[in-house]
Amino acid sequence: MLKVIKPICIIFFLLAASASTAQDNVVEIKITGDQRCISSNGSPNHAIGQFPNRGNPNRFKSQNVKICVDADPSITGSIDRRSSGSGITISGIVLRPGTADWYDASSPRGFSRDRSSGWNLEGMGPKNTLGLDSENAHVDNRGLYHYHGVSPSLVSSLDETLLGYAADGHEIHYIGERAKSSWQLKNGTRSTAPYGTYDGTYNEDYHFVAGSGNLDECNGGKSNGQYVYYATDTYPFFPRCFLGRVSKDFKRR
Repeated sequence: MLKVIKPICIIFFLLAASASTAQDNVVEIKITGDQRCISSNGSPNHAIGQFPNRGNPNRFKSQNVKICVDADPSITGSIDRRSSGSGITISGIVLRPGTADWYDASSPRGFSRDRSSGWNLEGMGPKNTLGLDSENAHVDNRGLYHYHGVSPSLVSSLDETLLGYAADGHEIHYIGERAKSSWQLKNGTRSTAPYGTYDGTYNEDYHFVAGSGNLDECNGGKSNGQYVYYATDTYPFFPRCFLGRVSKDFKRR
């Protein structure tokens, strides 16, 4: 059984970022009624890469981020895949591993918002294509900095294993190699364009192989009787489906 360190309730903290960060990280975590709300200025607690860059034309902008999730989440008995993101870190940065881009041979970049190919670009697949920085993050067209994969600086700054909260309110922990994803690259080659070997460029390059790791389809598992999700260094990196009730804040974001 996986073990995690149970964190104390975090009400508020302020982290001073390094001089090269866009600005200091400001975050507040507060429980009101049945909701846990995380508010931040959208700036992480570490330096960020150069934006715009060759793969990303967008410029970082400070944000008014506020996301609320269930403070006492429960298992609904069904899996919900309708979320625009995985969750949010305790430093107030959105976890958004997926992309809205699909293989498109007619596009100069080789991908577009046209879904007809059926091959969805994986955020952590072609890093240079999407202009991710060394923290596995970039900014969107609104200037929102968000993670596609685990941030080395973020996890090194954690006092405990709690990394954030999922879209359904369950905790997300990072415990390194002790959490093993059960998603694996398929063998062989793609049967339709873009063809080529399954190499992780597209989400459809992976399939879930129960028992190949110690996590379930949603990158979660029980720890001390509590269901939690795990951030992993391999696909899917963060949960992409949810056993609880997904917050409305992730239905629209």
